[in-house]
Amino acid sequence: LKLDQKTLRALPHPGASLLALPGSMAGTGAGYDLSVTTFSPDGRVFQVEYAGKAVENSGTALAICCKDGIVFAVEKFLTSKMLVPGTIKRIFPVSRNAGMAVAGMLADSRQIVARARSEAHQYKDAYNEEIPPEVLAERIGLFVHAYTLYWSIRPFGCAALLGCVDKDTKKPSLFCIEPAGTVAKYMGTASGKGKQAAKTEIEKLFASSGDDLTCEKALVHCAKILHKVHDEKDKDFELEASWICASSKYEHSAVPDAILKAAEAEAKKMIEAEEQDD
Repeated sequence: LKLDQKTLRALPHPGASLLALPGSMAGTGAGYDLSVTTFSPDGRVFQVEYAGKAVENSGTALAICCKDGIVFAVEKFLTSKMLVPGTIKRIFPVSRNAGMAVAGMLADSRQIVARARSEAHQYKDAYNEEIPPEVLAERIGLFVHAYTLYWSIRPFGCAALLGCVDKDTKKPSLFCIEPAGTVAKYMGTASGKGKQAAKTEIEKLFASSGDDLTCEKALVHCAKILHKVHDEKDKDFELEASWICASSKYEHSAVPDAILKAAEAEAKKMIEAEEQDD
C-alpha cells in the first residue's frame, strides 16, 4: 500500500491516542497535551498547566504570617442554598501546630491533606518530635511531583498553603505547594481565582503594617481581601478561617464564629469607607 505525502501528514502521531483524530489535535496543546509525560517542543507540560487552571477556577485561599502566629482564610463558594453552614471545608488540620488551606479540586486536595498527616505522624513516631515545616513541605512537594511523571495517573488539580508554628520558638512558616510539585516559602500568599489581586493586597498590608501585624488584625484584613477580590458574577461565598496563635494556644483551630463575624463586619466597613473616599 503506497500513501502520498499529503495522506501521511494527515495521519495521527504514533504516540497519540487512537481516539485522538487529526481534527481534534488543533487545540492549545496541538496533540502534546494527551499525556502528562509528553513535553511540547517549547518545553511545556500541558497537563500540569491544565491542573493549574483547575486551581484558578476555585475560590481564593490565602494565608499570612504574623508576629504571633499564622492566619488562614478561604473564599468558599455556596453551591446550594440548602448547604449546612460549615460544610465543604477547605481548611484542614495537619498536626497540632500545622494546618493547610487548599484551592482547586476539593477531592484532590483531601489526598494531599491525608499525605501530609501521614508524613507528620510517621516522623513523630520515628523521632519523637514534630516534623520540621521545611521537611514536611518538601515531602508533600515530592509526592505531588510524582503524579506528573507517569502516563497512567494525572496531576493533582489543587494547590495547598501549608502553615506551621514552631511550638518552642513560636516562629511561623508558610509554604505554597503547586500542582507541578514546586514548593516556595512566603510571608503571605494566595491561590485560586483571585490570586493576583489578593497577593497585591497582601503586599500593601505588609508595606503598611511591617512587623507589627498580629493575627487578630490580620484576620480582619483577610476578610477584607476576600470580599474585595470576590467576583460579583460568582456565587455567594462563606468565609472560612483558622489560625495558629496565642488565642488558640499555638495549636491549629478554627476561628470562633463570634470573632470571625466581628472581623467580617469590620472588613465590610473598611471597604465601604474606601469606596466613599474614592
